[in-house]
Amino acid sequence: ETEPQQNQPTQVEPTTPLDTVNQEPAVSPLQENFERSARTLFYARPHYATVLGVDESLAGGKYNHRLDDYSPEAEAQLRQQMRLINDKLAHIEVTDPVDINNQKVMMNLNRYFSGHEDFDIGYIDMWMGLSPFVVNQINGPLIDVPNFMATNQKIKQAQDAEDYLQRLAGFGAFIQSVEAKLAADNAKGWIAPKVLIEKAIAGLEAFIAPEPTAHPLYTSLSTQLDAMADVDDEQKSQWLSQAEQHIKEQVYPGYQSVIASQRALLDKAPTTAGIWAQPNGEAYYADAVKMLGDSDLSPAEIHQLGLDEVDRISNEMDAILSANGYPDGTVGERMLAINDEPQFLYEDSTAGRAELIADLNGYIDEINQRMPELFATKPPYEVEVRAFPKAREASAPGGMYTNPALDGSQPGIYWINLRDIKANAKFDLKTLTYHEANPGHHWQIALNMAQDQLPLIRRIAPYNAYVEGWALYSELVAKEMGMYDGDPFGDLGRLKAELFRAVRLVVDTGLHHQKWTREQAIKYMAEASGTVESDVVAEIERYMAWPGQALGYKMGMIKIAELRTKAQEALGEQFDIKAFHDMV
Repeated sequence: ETEPQQNQPTQVEPTTPLDTVNQEPAVSPLQENFERSARTLFYARPHYATVLGVDESLAGGKYNHRLDDYSPEAEAQLRQQMRLINDKLAHIEVTDPVDINNQKVMMNLNRYFSGHEDFDIGYIDMWMGLSPFVVNQINGPLIDVPNFMATNQKIKQAQDAEDYLQRLAGFGAFIQSVEAKLAADNAKGWIAPKVLIEKAIAGLEAFIAPEPTAHPLYTSLSTQLDAMADVDDEQKSQWLSQAEQHIKEQVYPGYQSVIASQRALLDKAPTTAGIWAQPNGEAYYADAVKMLGDSDLSPAEIHQLGLDEVDRISNEMDAILSANGYPDGTVGERMLAINDEPQFLYEDSTAGRAELIADLNGYIDEINQRMPELFATKPPYEVEVRAFPKAREASAPGGMYTNPALDGSQPGIYWINLRDIKANAKFDLKTLTYHEANPGHHWQIALNMAQDQLPLIRRIAPYNAYVEGWALYSELVAKEMGMYDGDPFGDLGRLKAELFRAVRLVVDTGLHHQKWTREQAIKYMAEASGTVESDVVAEIERYMAWPGQALGYKMGMIKIAELRTKAQEALGEQFDIKAFHDMV
């Protein structure tokens, strides 16, 4: 069900897959339901409508002043509405090949955004679909909504400022809705692992540690008001005073209340690490494997696949290490040792961090020059590199991508975590850049968003194995383009990144299917991958919060590489790599 690209005949000429982008399509009999999917989703998630700059008609009206409602009633309504749309779509007969394709994929996306009907716990995330813990250390409404507000909510005129302030004023009710969902889930015995609750408390405390006037929700407004020439200083001062008051009276007390309820859970929280320990957790994981790993393999088969891939990639790394003067010890031990060598490290200073950012921009410029060799269609959106804000460093991953606004007013952003400079060895960063920017996440996601003949929900489709599989496949493509020629340590960094994703197959299934402990998973990952401990701990705890998400990278890459081989064998001399990449 989640692999429509496999079973459907190609309906578009492979040389011109995107040439209909600006043509006016005929109105499809499915169109009304596609628009209802968008309205339902964006009405429930107004913060994400702001991120994308969605037209108000596709978000149930004005939205920049509203905050999301995560109460049990609102969550149930969202899921039910998405399922009802699917019931309607299933009963519409279509014959046009484009309609048939849209119908299948949109029904699958509606399923992605409504979760499994046996599970009313957790919340619907705009990136992952059903996410099991509404409060955790790495994502969730209490982290994502304020972060997107501070980063994406543009304030260019008086109404924008009023909308922003109305959102701040609504934080008390927004947080209460999250607390209500948390309490409903906890009452069903669905409680996050104890270590995740401890880390969530630390993250929430860090979020409200600054003075209100130093908080990102305040400074974002302040910076944007400074740039508004047509508003007098008295008005700006009044708005800032209101923002400070809302942060003091709505935001901070709300977060303190959540911290207190999280503390109260610590004695009841499981000390186990896997989702198997939750009520009906085995069935939950089976669905996560299907939705986020996009695979029909069993967890046991994926575990074995991971072990086999770890062996294969480790042998390739051993050959490079031995050839470059590092013959002794396990691959993991040697990777940890070279990670400490000064030649591979940036200086732990402001200047060192600035040099790192400059290098990332250089890698983007360099690959952009070469992209036309293997890629035909270029996305119309820009990408830029930014360091994670200090308040996010502790829980954020090493690198991350956030997509542009639909109208291009906000670029795609490649975020880099500068918390631990040793976690950013120079030999790792080429590969991370190809993964997060081009030809990886930015190239694919921006091209998806640009296809305005598709239903909006397809343009933003976050299919985990497709998106992450493409980004990992992009690392291989960069190797095939010669980006690592004469740079054995850069290629070692690429293999290390691929090894990391193979290890993920082992530890995700280990934690959630084979009942590994957190410590077992940390030990395996550290020894197999040679990754610094600060990263390994954050990674394992991420997999604990996001069952199945870590499977998407390798499973998706393997699928794309399989499809490429299939196309090469079928087309022979006529195979065109640019057409293949456009098709994907």
